[in-house]
Amino acid sequence: MIGRRRLLAGALGLAAPALLAREALASAPRHLSLLNLHTGEKLAATYFEAGRYVPDALAALDRVLRDHRTGDVHPMAPGLLDLVSGLASQVGRPDAVQVISGYRSPASNAALHANSSGVATRSLHMRGMAMDIRIPGVSLARLRDTALALGRGGVGYYPGSDFVHVDVGKVRHW
Repeated sequence: MIGRRRLLAGALGLAAPALLAREALASAPRHLSLLNLHTGEKLAATYFEAGRYVPDALAALDRVLRDHRTGDVHPMAPGLLDLVSGLASQVGRPDAVQVISGYRSPASNAALHANSSGVATRSLHMRGMAMDIRIPGVSLARLRDTALALGRGGVGYYPGSDFVHVDVGKVRHW
Protein backbone atom coordinates (compact mmCIF):
# COMPACT_ATOMS: atom_id res chain seq x y z
CA MET A 1 0.00 0.00 0.00
CA ILE A 2 2.78 2.41 0.90
CA GLY A 3 4.53 1.68 -2.39
CA ARG A 4 1.43 2.69 -4.33
CA ARG A 5 1.06 5.92 -2.38
CA ARG A 6 4.69 6.82 -3.01
CA LEU A 7 4.28 6.02 -6.68
CA LEU A 8 1.16 8.18 -6.90
CA ALA A 9 2.81 11.03 -4.98
CA GLY A 10 5.84 10.78 -7.26
CA ALA A 11 3.66 10.86 -10.37
CA LEU A 12 1.77 13.88 -9.08
CA GLY A 13 5.05 15.58 -8.25
CA LEU A 14 6.25 15.07 -11.82
CA ALA A 15 2.94 16.25 -13.27
CA ALA A 16 2.76 19.40 -11.15
CA PRO A 17 5.28 21.45 -13.18
CA ALA A 18 3.51 20.52 -16.42
CA LEU A 19 0.16 21.47 -14.94
CA LEU A 20 1.53 24.78 -13.68
CA ALA A 21 3.07 25.53 -17.08
CA ARG A 22 -0.23 24.75 -18.83
CA GLU A 23 -2.11 26.96 -16.35
CA ALA A 24 0.36 29.82 -16.84
CA LEU A 25 0.02 29.52 -20.61
CA ALA A 26 -3.78 29.51 -20.35
CA SER A 27 -3.72 32.73 -18.33
CA ALA A 28 -0.97 34.46 -20.36
CA PRO A 29 -1.98 37.72 -22.06
CA ARG A 30 -3.36 37.35 -25.58
CA HIS A 31 -2.85 40.04 -28.18
CA LEU A 32 -4.25 40.59 -31.63
CA SER A 33 -3.24 43.12 -34.25
CA LEU A 34 -5.69 43.59 -37.12
CA LEU A 35 -6.04 45.66 -40.26
CA ASN A 36 -9.53 45.68 -41.79
CA LEU A 37 -8.84 45.93 -45.51
CA HIS A 38 -12.29 47.35 -46.31
CA THR A 39 -12.35 50.15 -43.75
CA GLY A 40 -8.62 50.76 -43.34
CA GLU A 41 -8.99 50.54 -39.55
CA LYS A 42 -6.08 49.18 -37.55
CA LEU A 43 -6.23 47.89 -34.02
CA ALA A 44 -3.69 46.29 -31.74
CA ALA A 45 -5.32 45.04 -28.56
CA THR A 46 -4.55 42.85 -25.59
CA TYR A 47 -7.94 41.19 -25.27
CA PHE A 48 -7.12 38.60 -22.58
CA GLU A 49 -5.20 39.48 -19.43
CA ALA A 50 -4.89 38.20 -15.86
CA GLY A 51 -6.88 35.10 -16.77
CA ARG A 52 -9.87 37.06 -18.15
CA TYR A 53 -11.11 38.48 -21.41
CA VAL A 54 -10.97 42.28 -21.41
CA PRO A 55 -14.46 43.65 -22.23
CA ASP A 56 -13.30 46.99 -23.69
CA ALA A 57 -10.76 45.26 -25.94
CA LEU A 58 -13.36 42.73 -27.10
CA ALA A 59 -15.76 45.56 -27.94
CA ALA A 60 -13.02 47.35 -29.92
CA LEU A 61 -12.25 44.14 -31.84
CA ASP A 62 -15.97 43.62 -32.53
CA ARG A 63 -16.10 47.12 -33.99
CA VAL A 64 -13.11 46.58 -36.31
CA LEU A 65 -14.55 43.22 -37.38
CA ARG A 66 -18.04 44.63 -38.08
CA ASP A 67 -19.92 44.12 -41.33
CA HIS A 68 -18.33 46.81 -43.51
CA ARG A 69 -21.35 46.78 -45.83
CA THR A 70 -23.99 47.62 -43.19
CA GLY A 71 -21.98 48.85 -40.23
CA ASP A 72 -23.61 46.20 -38.02
CA VAL A 73 -21.46 45.18 -35.04
CA HIS A 74 -21.78 41.71 -33.54
CA PRO A 75 -19.83 40.01 -30.74
CA MET A 76 -17.03 37.87 -32.12
CA ALA A 77 -16.42 34.50 -30.50
CA PRO A 78 -13.47 34.77 -28.09
CA GLY A 79 -12.32 31.35 -29.28
CA LEU A 80 -12.03 32.75 -32.82
CA LEU A 81 -9.86 35.59 -31.55
CA ASP A 82 -7.72 33.02 -29.72
CA LEU A 83 -7.46 30.96 -32.91
CA VAL A 84 -6.39 33.91 -35.07
CA SER A 85 -3.96 35.16 -32.42
CA GLY A 86 -2.43 31.71 -32.06
CA LEU A 87 -2.25 31.26 -35.81
CA ALA A 88 -0.44 34.59 -36.27
CA SER A 89 2.02 33.67 -33.52
CA GLN A 90 2.62 30.21 -35.02
CA VAL A 91 3.62 31.71 -38.38
CA GLY A 92 5.84 34.28 -36.68
CA ARG A 93 3.75 37.36 -37.48
CA PRO A 94 1.72 38.18 -34.37
CA ASP A 95 1.47 41.84 -35.38
CA ALA A 96 0.00 41.71 -38.87
CA VAL A 97 -3.36 40.05 -39.58
CA GLN A 98 -5.25 41.50 -42.54
CA VAL A 99 -9.00 40.93 -42.36
CA ILE A 100 -11.05 40.52 -45.52
CA SER A 101 -14.22 39.55 -43.67
CA GLY A 102 -15.21 39.23 -40.04
CA TYR A 103 -18.84 39.53 -39.00
CA ARG A 104 -21.42 39.42 -41.78
CA SER A 105 -25.03 40.45 -41.23
CA PRO A 106 -27.69 38.07 -42.57
CA ALA A 107 -28.54 40.63 -45.27
CA SER A 108 -24.91 40.91 -46.42
CA ASN A 109 -24.48 37.16 -46.35
CA ALA A 110 -27.64 36.63 -48.42
CA ALA A 111 -26.48 39.17 -51.02
CA LEU A 112 -23.04 37.54 -51.25
CA HIS A 113 -24.60 34.06 -51.44
CA ALA A 114 -26.84 35.18 -54.32
CA ASN A 115 -23.73 36.11 -56.31
CA SER A 116 -21.33 33.33 -55.30
CA SER A 117 -21.57 29.61 -54.74
CA GLY A 118 -18.66 29.96 -52.29
CA VAL A 119 -20.76 31.70 -49.63
CA ALA A 120 -22.69 29.39 -47.29
CA THR A 121 -26.32 30.23 -46.56
CA ARG A 122 -25.71 29.62 -42.83
CA SER A 123 -22.19 31.03 -42.74
CA LEU A 124 -20.44 31.15 -39.38
CA HIS A 125 -19.53 34.75 -40.25
CA MET A 126 -23.15 35.61 -39.28
CA ARG A 127 -22.53 34.25 -35.77
CA GLY A 128 -19.18 35.98 -35.24
CA MET A 129 -17.39 32.65 -35.49
CA ALA A 130 -15.39 33.09 -38.72
CA MET A 131 -12.82 35.35 -40.36
CA ASP A 132 -11.29 35.51 -43.80
CA ILE A 133 -7.67 36.58 -43.38
CA ARG A 134 -4.20 36.81 -44.81
CA ILE A 135 -0.89 37.68 -43.21
CA PRO A 136 1.72 39.70 -45.12
CA GLY A 137 4.91 37.74 -45.67
CA VAL A 138 3.20 34.39 -45.10
CA SER A 139 2.11 32.29 -48.05
CA LEU A 140 -1.54 31.29 -48.12
CA ALA A 141 -0.50 27.64 -48.30
CA ARG A 142 1.55 27.99 -45.10
CA LEU A 143 -1.27 29.87 -43.39
CA ARG A 144 -3.73 27.13 -44.41
CA ASP A 145 -1.40 24.32 -43.33
CA THR A 146 -0.74 25.95 -39.96
CA ALA A 147 -4.47 26.48 -39.37
CA LEU A 148 -5.14 22.85 -40.27
CA ALA A 149 -2.41 21.68 -37.88
CA LEU A 150 -4.04 23.63 -35.03
CA GLY A 151 -7.19 21.55 -35.55
CA ARG A 152 -9.47 24.10 -33.91
CA GLY A 153 -12.18 24.58 -36.54
CA GLY A 154 -12.87 24.96 -40.23
CA VAL A 155 -10.23 26.03 -42.73
CA GLY A 156 -11.05 27.19 -46.25
CA TYR A 157 -8.36 27.86 -48.82
CA TYR A 158 -9.08 30.55 -51.43
CA PRO A 159 -5.84 31.27 -53.32
CA GLY A 160 -7.75 32.90 -56.20
CA SER A 161 -9.23 35.43 -53.80
CA ASP A 162 -6.02 35.70 -51.72
CA PHE A 163 -7.32 34.63 -48.30
CA VAL A 164 -7.77 31.76 -45.89
CA HIS A 165 -11.05 31.28 -44.05
CA VAL A 166 -10.82 30.17 -40.41
CA ASP A 167 -13.68 29.45 -38.06
CA VAL A 168 -14.42 27.84 -34.72
CA GLY A 169 -17.08 25.48 -36.00
CA LYS A 170 -16.53 21.78 -36.63
CA VAL A 171 -13.05 20.76 -37.70
CA ARG A 172 -13.16 20.46 -41.50
CA HIS A 173 -11.43 21.85 -44.57
CA TRP A 174 -12.10 22.76 -48.19
